[in-house]
Amino acid sequence: MDAIVAEGLRKRYKDVQALDGVSFAVREGEVFGLLGPNGAGKSTTVRVLTTLTQPDEGRAFVAGEDVVRHPNRVRGSIGYVAQDSGVDWEATARENLLLQGRIHGMAGKPLHARVDELLELVDLRDAANRVSRGYSGGMKRRLDIAIGLVHRPRVLFLDEPTTGLDPEARAAMWVEVERLAAAESLTILLTTHYLEEADRLAERVAIVSRGKVVVEGTPDDLKRDLAGESVTVELAEANGQVAEAERVLTALTDDVHVDGQSLRARVPNGAEAIPRILGALDDAGIPVAAVTTARPSLDDVYLHYTGRDFSSEDEAGK
Repeated sequence: MDAIVAEGLRKRYKDVQALDGVSFAVREGEVFGLLGPNGAGKSTTVRVLTTLTQPDEGRAFVAGEDVVRHPNRVRGSIGYVAQDSGVDWEATARENLLLQGRIHGMAGKPLHARVDELLELVDLRDAANRVSRGYSGGMKRRLDIAIGLVHRPRVLFLDEPTTGLDPEARAAMWVEVERLAAAESLTILLTTHYLEEADRLAERVAIVSRGKVVVEGTPDDLKRDLAGESVTVELAEANGQVAEAERVLTALTDDVHVDGQSLRARVPNGAEAIPRILGALDDAGIPVAAVTTARPSLDDVYLHYTGRDFSSEDEAGK
């Protein structure tokens, strides 16, 4: 059974088409990633699925319930960890969890037992009675996740759970999410604009760009579908030779993309292609600062299906 189904979701905000026919399905017990740059439509999709906004067109079902026709049933089955924290920073972790439990109609020994269980699960037991304002960024995010789990939801939505965390805290959060998925037997929908995060955590991903799902599959399958290797050439000077360099590379391979002073090409074998590429650029009098080769990444998958560089589009969407 699918825990989440989105069918042709469309949503427009004035002049912005936030969703333009988004469709995908998430299996029960799966960690599924919505991967895309800032402004791609990921958070709007989650807001529809969590009943916080209604789509202009299309249908969506979560835990078997229609999000528009039966929003209260959906809310009882989900946990939602938004980008903006819902923690009361003047309360302790324990107080925050007790309050959330009471909102969901929990009380007495079952509630206190669940709070103790969650404090242990997210490694906040020793800090349980400290005011949460003094927590580190990683501790605050773990408390956010615990709050979303108090009522034992069947589906957990994590909207950009590691945004704003330093690399060490982000890596620690990945471990927490992996543990939670196993310990709580959850279906998790994770939105992220970190390529490595989707690669690490998601069993399957849907790559979103400009309000559309452009491709869906396991990270390994999506990368495997791109034959060959990626070669990136960085030109030595901003001397107007980018167009000429693109012409030279296109004569060697038909899959060339330009990003500023860098050109990226897909070739069958990077070690064999690099000498030919450097030789052709040298013959054309085009100086090169650096050249690198790599196996396909999710960045290459995004570039292949959209024709745009992920990092550049992510920065533009901020």
